[in-house]
Amino acid sequence: MQRTILDRLNGDRASDRAVALVTALTNGAQALVYADGEAAGEALPDAVAEEARAALRADKSQQVEVGGETWFVHVHNPPARMVIVGAVHITQALAGMAEAAGYSVIVCDPRRAFADAARFPAIEVSTEWPDDALNRLVPDHRTAVVTLTHDPKIDDPALEVAVRAPVFYIGALGSRRTHGKRLERLREKGFSDDELGRIHAPIGLAIGARSPAEIAVSIMAEVTQVRRQPPEGKSK
Repeated sequence: MQRTILDRLNGDRASDRAVALVTALTNGAQALVYADGEAAGEALPDAVAEEARAALRADKSQQVEVGGETWFVHVHNPPARMVIVGAVHITQALAGMAEAAGYSVIVCDPRRAFADAARFPAIEVSTEWPDDALNRLVPDHRTAVVTLTHDPKIDDPALEVAVRAPVFYIGALGSRRTHGKRLERLREKGFSDDELGRIHAPIGLAIGARSPAEIAVSIMAEVTQVRRQPPEGKSK
């Protein structure tokens, strides 16, 4: 590997920038490919660069055949993120599960009495308003957003940002009746049915969960299902 490629790859990984290292198995030529279309190193056929970007979206390293030549695409993605709005009891269980599953977890709650870092050891906790936090974090296709406060003043602003971002999962706590009222509020603000249809509510898989820990299990299971078994043609 060329030193310039290695140095740039290490820099990208240190800054949590998603990048694919593409290597031609015939002659060892290498290039770095980014999701936004940027590339560095050896010039690549357009079809190979597109395969590399698809591998980044799928979060899967793979070997590809293009034009009779074999290439290996090594994906270096930062950890997927889960932004949890509401530092509640469910969050205490869910944050640990998500971290164990490899997510970088951010808990956001402007209520300082709840957003006590001592309740969430080793988890990033923000007391920003959730819309401000999400705009700062720039949620992408490897981000899940979960709202758990049951308070429209806190949950709704987060949902307003999330439904217009390319996040792979949006979930909101609440009964069907609560969610119906939520949808009415968001429609009044100009959100379309297609946008609102992205929200999973009531949140979590229907497994009969009752306790905070059981609800956290159902949420983590649904997030995993959406990420790993997306609709055909929409790999995450």
